[in-house]
Amino acid sequence: MIPNVLSIAGSDPSGGAGIQADIKAISANGAFAMAAITALTAQNTQSVSDIHLVPPAFVQAQIAAIFADIRVDAIKVGMIANARIAAAVADAVQAHSKIPLVLDPVMVAKGGAPLLQPDAVAALRARLLPLATLLTPNLPEAAHLLGTTAATNRAEMVEQGRALCALGPAAVLMKGGHLGGTDSPDCLVAAAEVRWFEAPRTATSNTHGTGCTLSSALAAHLAKGRALPDAVAAAKAYVASAIANADALDVGTGHGPTHHFAPFFPNLKEPSA
Repeated sequence: MIPNVLSIAGSDPSGGAGIQADIKAISANGAFAMAAITALTAQNTQSVSDIHLVPPAFVQAQIAAIFADIRVDAIKVGMIANARIAAAVADAVQAHSKIPLVLDPVMVAKGGAPLLQPDAVAALRARLLPLATLLTPNLPEAAHLLGTTAATNRAEMVEQGRALCALGPAAVLMKGGHLGGTDSPDCLVAAAEVRWFEAPRTATSNTHGTGCTLSSALAAHLAKGRALPDAVAAAKAYVASAIANADALDVGTGHGPTHHFAPFFPNLKEPSA
């Protein structure tokens, strides 16, 4: 049976991030993708020029319509924009606590535009973090949630991952892409367990939407019943391949997208060792 995954996130008309990336990543990882949109953005590979927020009641109505008719096997939550939308999403999904929920705390676009209003940080911490099976922050996002500075080494990544776990999520995947260097290590922190997932860094500017892509791939693998460490390993390998093959695309002149369907194209490149 093909599992169903619901993404609750914003729209990126350029196709590299947001709902568009989520649908591609969920589909490429073997699940059926559904979407409830929280915000419409006017953006391309260079910048975000405008944001139109969906009324919170309508966000709830989209989610309710899905649950009224369709089995949901996993949920991914991305851009929630403001406190009212955060509360609306929390109200809509909290009755479905047995369904795995991957929370990607989208705060800033690749080009630097803020995607989360200041009042939403407290709502995100109080309402959505306790509902998360897995929280997937990059290092600046983790620091913002904790009110501290971004981790600069592996020990600090583990420390901040544990601090985030204390806020309610069952597990935290600290994404180490901002550490720099030749590697891109991620750290899975869950209760007393810490596991590292390694990958070489691909030299490319085509990394638009990598956080959306990873969290959606994770949701797809959790929906298929995979254990959390196995889901992380599979999703990370998928994203590494999508980045390694991104130069096969010709999309825009800024931060280009990853190649979500690289495994289905000929001449697949493996991530550099």
